[in-house]
Amino acid sequence: MGVMYRQAAALVLLMAAARLTAQYPLPAPAPVVLEDAIPLTPDQRREFEAAMKERDYPQAERILVAAHKANPDSAALLRLAGGVFFLDGNYVNAAIAFKKADKLEPLDPPNRFTLAMAFIALGRRDWARIELERLVSADPKATIYLYWLARLDYDDQKFAAAVEKLQRVIAATPDFMRAHDNLGLSLEALGRYEEAEAAYKKAIELNRQKKPSSPWPPLNLGIMLSKLGRRDEAETYLREALEYKPDFAQAHYRLGMILEKWGKLEEAIAEFRQAADLDPDYTEPVYAMARLYRRTGDMKQARKALKEFQKRKRRKEAASSTGPQHATRENRPRQEPD
Repeated sequence: MGVMYRQAAALVLLMAAARLTAQYPLPAPAPVVLEDAIPLTPDQRREFEAAMKERDYPQAERILVAAHKANPDSAALLRLAGGVFFLDGNYVNAAIAFKKADKLEPLDPPNRFTLAMAFIALGRRDWARIELERLVSADPKATIYLYWLARLDYDDQKFAAAVEKLQRVIAATPDFMRAHDNLGLSLEALGRYEEAEAAYKKAIELNRQKKPSSPWPPLNLGIMLSKLGRRDEAETYLREALEYKPDFAQAHYRLGMILEKWGKLEEAIAEFRQAADLDPDYTEPVYAMARLYRRTGDMKQARKALKEFQKRKRRKEAASSTGPQHATRENRPRQEPD
């Protein structure tokens, strides 16, 4: 069994974890011992290596599925398949493979964590919580698991519980930028604005030291300050977010809202238009354009924007009827996607 094969299979686990957890203090992956654990023929190994090298995940999946038919009781093979399915964005099959493997042999922490991430991607936060709680129970010092439980608490509007967990995460890993940012969101949701501002500013301080910097901490502080009527400060942070990510639709929309409050209607319309162009599913900036065109007397553009708004709204409603849609009370997610 060649070194290339061992490296390729080990990369499945590493890349799958990295897909949703970049920049997090992820626990070290368990060693992957493949020589006896993965029942592949020599030809299958060569084909698998080639597929992984080219990131041809469908081909790698076909090889592993064929091997599984011949070796249905191999937990190691199922774990490997789960990782490949995850990399391919096939979260249903990833979860199935990991759960089958878990019945044959308990998953190690990195694979269980990837299973939890698959459940989150599928919108099954309840199932993800079970796996994450098992991980926290087994390794309380691995703050990444507690961090993700806090994110689930926030999504479920259990804001006090999220604050408690995030404070524990930060006590153990004080330079964990996203933990500070999510603490700000949770404190803001509780109306504890001074504490939220301090958390956001700490996240922004840490964020500025990173390359590339994330647009989310300045966006979140900008949104809160705008709600509190501190528009000058809010604009500064929103423009900082756009420095980091010029195509950040939500920041353009929020900046447009501030410009509208100041009566700079043409500039506001330009920001709304850019937000709408950048995100074809974003309804709010299109409605805002319709409103401002009406105010300026441009009824033709107002009708056009309203028609586009209604089209997007119908598409959004159709999508929400086919699966879970999780957004904050801001009507757009404010947690950084992973």
